[in-house]
Amino acid sequence: MSGIPGRFGWCTDGLMIAIPEIRFSSSLKRLGVLIVPDVMYDPSMSLKRSLAGIIPDDKISLLSDRYEVIGDLAILDIPAGLEAYQDDIALALISKRKNIRTVLRKSGKREGDGRLAALEVVIGSGTITEHHEFGYRYRMDVAQVFFNSRLGTERMRVAAQVRPGERVLVPFCGVGPFVVPAAARGASVVAVDQNPDAIRWLFQNLVLNGVSGQVRAINDDAFRIPRFVEPGFDRVIVPTPYGSDTILAILPGMTKKGGNIHFYTFKPEDEIGSLMESFGENGLTCTASHKCGSVAPGICRYVFDLIKG
Repeated sequence: MSGIPGRFGWCTDGLMIAIPEIRFSSSLKRLGVLIVPDVMYDPSMSLKRSLAGIIPDDKISLLSDRYEVIGDLAILDIPAGLEAYQDDIALALISKRKNIRTVLRKSGKREGDGRLAALEVVIGSGTITEHHEFGYRYRMDVAQVFFNSRLGTERMRVAAQVRPGERVLVPFCGVGPFVVPAAARGASVVAVDQNPDAIRWLFQNLVLNGVSGQVRAINDDAFRIPRFVEPGFDRVIVPTPYGSDTILAILPGMTKKGGNIHFYTFKPEDEIGSLMESFGENGLTCTASHKCGSVAPGICRYVFDLIKG
């Protein structure tokens, strides 16, 4: 099937079909037509409510209303037992968000150092998109790189603290969502990631946002940073991948006295006390901390703003 989304429906083979009222049905796919009428657009309606009567009552409880939007892509989990309804779920999602052109389902857990989950296209084509965030633009292939669109406000909170002329280090930099805003505020940034695809997209994003002259991008393991980067940074921003907290041991040595470290980590609440103790053991003082999302039952993402004594 080929086609592009239109204002009133789905255009396929040059034919625009508009139907004012329609129930979502995978049977449309057998006709080679996908219809997403404007009348179905209701941003206040949850996915579950949108699909009431389509997915049986005894199965709809399996569906989560949570999904992530990156650019014009939506990424969601379709749990076991709902595979037969994935087209209906994707259509309902597109009807809720007019900016979405492709729906992807996670077909595996995040694995490896690249933090990548296997993705499958349900509706649309391709995994390349451009994400806009507080005036900045990030192009990427979500099948190649890790990106969390839910941290946009948090990234701006950190960027607002950056001062012109600062030296800033960003390990695990990805496609640059912490790098670009810091450089745009006049910092000189060193960005490190071992994923070569992330670095390739980062280079594009530096040009796209007009900050390529202020960033040194390095494709290497963040744990090797002391071997190829001079210490003495004013600020270190660390969006730590799950299970990589040992990076904390090298951060004080890269930071100047009085410098700032923004350290992100995933922890259950009962481990926060011991983590705070480790900050003191590394000569760091915590000035602020807060949760910024949960990733699993009992596991939250925290950020700690630290100062090197």
